[in-house]
Amino acid sequence: MIAALPVGGSEALDELRELLLTAGVATVGATVQHLEQPHPNTYLGPGKLAELTAELRASDANVVVCDDELSARQERNLEQALGLPVIDRTAVILDIFAAHAHTAEGKLQVELAQLEYNLARMRGLWTHLERLGGGVGTRGPGETQIETDRRLARDRIATLRRRLGHVRSSRGVMRAERERTHLPQVALAGYTNAGKSTLLHALTGAEVGVADRLFHTLDPTTRLMRAGGRDYLVTDTVGFIRKLPHQLVDAFGATLEETRLADLVLHVVDGSATEPARAAMIAAVESVLQEIGAATVPRLLVIGKIDRIDPAAREQLRHRHDGAVQVSSLTGEGLAQLLEAVEREFARRLRQVELLIPYSDGARLAELHELAGDLRREDTADGVRVSAALSAPAAARFARYAVADAVAALR
Repeated sequence: MIAALPVGGSEALDELRELLLTAGVATVGATVQHLEQPHPNTYLGPGKLAELTAELRASDANVVVCDDELSARQERNLEQALGLPVIDRTAVILDIFAAHAHTAEGKLQVELAQLEYNLARMRGLWTHLERLGGGVGTRGPGETQIETDRRLARDRIATLRRRLGHVRSSRGVMRAERERTHLPQVALAGYTNAGKSTLLHALTGAEVGVADRLFHTLDPTTRLMRAGGRDYLVTDTVGFIRKLPHQLVDAFGATLEETRLADLVLHVVDGSATEPARAAMIAAVESVLQEIGAATVPRLLVIGKIDRIDPAAREQLRHRHDGAVQVSSLTGEGLAQLLEAVEREFARRLRQVELLIPYSDGARLAELHELAGDLRREDTADGVRVSAALSAPAAARFARYAVADAVAALR
C-alpha cells in the first residue's frame, strides 16, 4: 500500500494510515509530494509519478490510496500510469461507513453517499464499450449501458432522498416529543475516536458501543443524564474528521441536525493527542459545525483521556485552553466538574419564577419537579407556592400559574 499526498507533510498521512487500519488494509509505504495544487490530470507531477511507479514495484503493493479527493479524470489517469487500482480518501471513508452502518437509517445514508460519489465515476466502468458510440447513426449498446446505469443511479438517489426525508420527519416528531418536555438538550461533538461514546456512558450509564477505532458510532444515541436534581438529554452523534466528504455531510444531515438543534454542544477533544494534532482536530470540528449551521450553538470544550497524560501536560492544557474541563471517562476524574459546568451554562439562561399550583393540579407539580430539579415550595391554603428556575419555554408553559395570575384566578 502506497499513500500519496500532494500538499502537506508525512505527518498528515498518520490519519490516513488509521483510516486504512480501520478498513482492514495494511500500509507498506508512503510517498509525499509538496505542490501548490495537485496536477489536474494525474494528481502527482511526472517526476513523482515515475518515482512512485518504482516504489510500487519494490513494495509489491496492490492498491494506491491518495489522501485527497480525486477527480474521475485524475483517478483514471493514475490507474493507467501506475497499472494498479487507485482510490482516494473519500472512498476509504465511505467504505468504513458502509462497514459500520447497522441501523436502517445509517445504511440509507451510506448508500446515498456512495451513489453520489460513484455517479461521476460511472463512465470508467464501461470504457471498453465506448468505441461503439461515435455520433449520429453509430450509437451502440456501450453508450446505452452507461446511460442506463446513470439513470438507474439517479433514480435510486431520488428514492433514497425521499426515504431519508421520511426519516427526517420521523426524527422531527421524536425531537418534538422530547422538546415538549422542555428538557435541556446536550450534544456531544468531536473528532472521531475522541471518546464521545465513552463519555456518554460515563455521564448517563448508557450501554452504548465503545471501541478504540475511527467512526465506531454512526447513529445518534440519546440518553437521560441527571445533574443538580435536573434531567438533561445527551446525544452522541457521528464523529467528525479532517476533509469530511461533502457527500457524507449531506447524507447524514438528519443525524448532524441533532447537533445543530442542541441547547449546548460539548466539544470533546482527545487530550492525549499531540498539540499540532489536537489543534487540527479542533479546527476540523469547528469547520464542520460551521458547515451544518451549528456555529452559533453555545459550546463547552471538554478535554478527555487525561488519564493518559502526566500532570505537567495537564497544566499546559489548562493554560492553553482556559475554561475547558478536563475529564477521564475511564477513571471518573473531572466528571463532577463537567456536570457543574453544564449546570452553570444552563443556569445563565434560566428565569426565576414564582408559581402557585392548585392542589388539584398535582400532575403539573410533579412535572415541575422534573423540569426544575431543586425548587422551593410552600404549602398554602390556596395551593403550593413554588419558587423555581425554568428555561424560557418552560416558564411560558407555566405562565398561567404565575403568582399574580394564579391569585386573581382563584378570586
